[in-house]
Amino acid sequence: MALQIGDPAPDFTLPDQDGNPVTLSSLRGQRVVIYFYPKDDTPGCTKEACNFRDQWSAIEEKSMVVLGISKDGATSHNKFIKKYNLPFSLLSDEEPCPIAASYESYGLKKFMGKEYMGMMRHTFVVDPIGNLELIYLKVKAETMADQILKDLKLA
Repeated sequence: MALQIGDPAPDFTLPDQDGNPVTLSSLRGQRVVIYFYPKDDTPGCTKEACNFRDQWSAIEEKSMVVLGISKDGATSHNKFIKKYNLPFSLLSDEEPCPIAASYESYGLKKFMGKEYMGMMRHTFVVDPIGNLELIYLKVKAETMADQILKDLKLA
């Protein structure tokens, strides 16, 4: 059954770009944006990350936490953060991507006529008590942060 708004957000612990564990449940009391993306430093993923960076003052003002999750490792995440001056953590959910799977954000994708298993571009907003507040399965990378702020009536 698909995740629904109001459902408890699946808890997880994943390493960040420095190898430090980040546990979703430890962030209770804050609104958390979790965005799954296919790969560091690719055109769509860069646009999405930079939109969160460009909206950072509004995000920070609302005490929101942003966590980007892909299957890339710490070295790749660190390069991506440094290259684009990203002010938030990127987490590694390595193959077979169990956390992305628990958010129904990992599965069969098609690209140029070939099928493969990959990370979907999905975004979730978790409310301060740990429930799913917003779910985006059709993400416009360039404006995802803007859309969240608008939908939460924070912009």
